[in-house]
Amino acid sequence: MKQEMMNVLVYIIKTRKLRNGECPVLLRVTIDGVYSDIRINRSVKDEIWDAKLGMCRGKSREANELNDYIRNLHTRLYEIHRNMVLQDEYFTPEILLKKLFNKETTKTVLTFFKEHNEDCRRRIGLDYAYSTINRYDNCYKSLQTVIEKECGKSDITFTEFTSQFIRKYELYLTVDKGLSPNTLVRYMKVIKKVSTLALATGLLKSDPFVGMRFKQAKTNPVFLTKEELDIVTNKKFTLPRVALVRDVFVFCCYTGLAFIDVSNLKKEHIVLDNEGTYWIRKSREKTENMCDIPLLDIPLGIIRRYENHRMCKSKGILLPVMCNQKMNSYLKEITDFCGIDKDVTTHTARHTFATTVTLANGVALTNVARMLGHTSTRMTEHYAKVLSHNIYSDMKKVQTKISMSEI
Repeated sequence: MKQEMMNVLVYIIKTRKLRNGECPVLLRVTIDGVYSDIRINRSVKDEIWDAKLGMCRGKSREANELNDYIRNLHTRLYEIHRNMVLQDEYFTPEILLKKLFNKETTKTVLTFFKEHNEDCRRRIGLDYAYSTINRYDNCYKSLQTVIEKECGKSDITFTEFTSQFIRKYELYLTVDKGLSPNTLVRYMKVIKKVSTLALATGLLKSDPFVGMRFKQAKTNPVFLTKEELDIVTNKKFTLPRVALVRDVFVFCCYTGLAFIDVSNLKKEHIVLDNEGTYWIRKSREKTENMCDIPLLDIPLGIIRRYENHRMCKSKGILLPVMCNQKMNSYLKEITDFCGIDKDVTTHTARHTFATTVTLANGVALTNVARMLGHTSTRMTEHYAKVLSHNIYSDMKKVQTKISMSEI
């Protein structure tokens, strides 16, 4: 709102007299034709009220006390207005009046978003994972950047949180940050979640996402073939930290654990059945769905290899896992050293388990889903489709070779 267009009016309502026979006194603030009224918890006899001055006539003690109070309100109100202008804060008549009387002010978008993130942060380990909160924080930072860039201020109210603003945010993520379509969708889902909460609490009057659809593109997960997995597993590395990253990666390839789950793997998650087989029984950090994974010789050997590691002993974990960023950096070196031309990350191990280690070896889809912690086989079927595509591609090569030999 334009900062120079504030008008203040003090008036009484003669038609709504109180029990004491006096009229209630109200304060009105108008900015650019938009106004807001509030009762100031004072009353006055209508015969001593001067409507033009917005004050009492006469010099009685009653008149002097009310006039002093009104002058004080004027002074404080203009001071609040001036400070908000200097700090480039967004304000409305309602916000100014609530600040004047120390009432709760209207929440702004970033304030509400920050409270949402902090609420979720307190639930880490219950129904939220660290990775989810990191994504929320990244969305907050990018939204803050767009508000400063497009609106020229530190925050906005929900009246400014419109479809037009959402489109500007989408454009920033796509053009300025260069996010991929699927990453963009994940960001927009977070903003949509916060928007829905604001609607539910009455901060938003209408849904700014009406008519907008963000759909993730289907992608084929990257995984290692049996030959590639064997190369990585058997390769000798002289640097202990590189060998460690390889071991953790291979462990995940043979268990299907995601990075956050292998990072928090403890002795209590390993159980021994009546037949002498060790199992990993652990709920996924991301979904809390239970995983039941039999431990094969390779991952079991990796656990035993690090049982006396300093980090494992101090933290009570089974494997000394580095941070995800370092893991991915070393995996790039490992795959280059092994001659594997694929964009391999820690999550590639989970894809490799689903495809090369299990489905390609005839493990039933339902069992793979249970080991991965999927609630249904619908998510797991994606891996089966990818695997079928690769088998078909390989068989086409065989057909080509056969055809050439026949010629």
